[in-house]
Amino acid sequence: MVSEVPPFRKLGKVNKRPEAARYRWTEELSVRSSVLLWGTTVIASCVSLWPANCVWLREDSRPPEFAAPDNMVGGLVAPSVEQEEEAVASTSQGVIFVLENAKLETAKVGKGYALLNCDDHKSFLSRNGKDPSEYRPDICHQALLAILDSPLSKAGKLKGLYVHTHKNVLIQVNPQVRLPRTFKRFCGLMVQLLQKLSIRATNGPDKLLKIVKGPVTKYFPPNCERVGFSHSAPSIVTLREFVEKLPNETPAVFVVGAMAHGKVDVTYVDQMISISKYPLSAACCLGRITNSFEWKWGIV
Repeated sequence: MVSEVPPFRKLGKVNKRPEAARYRWTEELSVRSSVLLWGTTVIASCVSLWPANCVWLREDSRPPEFAAPDNMVGGLVAPSVEQEEEAVASTSQGVIFVLENAKLETAKVGKGYALLNCDDHKSFLSRNGKDPSEYRPDICHQALLAILDSPLSKAGKLKGLYVHTHKNVLIQVNPQVRLPRTFKRFCGLMVQLLQKLSIRATNGPDKLLKIVKGPVTKYFPPNCERVGFSHSAPSIVTLREFVEKLPNETPAVFVVGAMAHGKVDVTYVDQMISISKYPLSAACCLGRITNSFEWKWGIV
């Protein structure tokens, strides 16, 4: 007599509870059937709400008014050529400033290091055979504040800011930095920068001030206009008219001296201009430049 084979097997072994397994399988099948029946009912109810004259169309047989545009990718319509040009122009608009011959020099005076200036270290500079009137780091401080406090900078049009010292040290200034307002704190910050080579933000990893390798021209965009300012330049121009003629495709580079005496003598500028028949301070000259660009781009 042949023995009856159990209907359920698991990994080659006979299930010891075939009746319980059969009940579970029947209950599982019942649940799945209920879910399938519920889904079919929902679809049928949705179809019943469609209008009677609704016609199913294939993707390639849609009418032109219902066809998807050719430039639609992922449900987004690509911008027009005019919109792309405006976006590129808005991102490329900007100004780069270079402060040349800044007198930023540190020395050990007394028990600690200090940023040399004509007011606090006159005797020290005279003993070391240096002209105290040349050490004016306050000119660089005022020039930086004139740039960073301008509406041009706050509107995001400041694309670069560099300070080139008389010791051939190149400092890159982040446009988002907020410099100290007092000269004493500015001196302490410059001493820390010249010793540690960088100043980081307190709430992030960004470097707000850092010393970079020269020359400064390696940080300029290609085909940019490079303009130097000097009172001894052969031509005097109206700054607003000059700025209006500059192209918007690339940022313009302006080189202004940050020293007490002398003129800017660099070889990387395309032209030297003068904007007044009177000698102007660096802060006043930079204020005129920023105001001209704010007028050109409608920055209030």
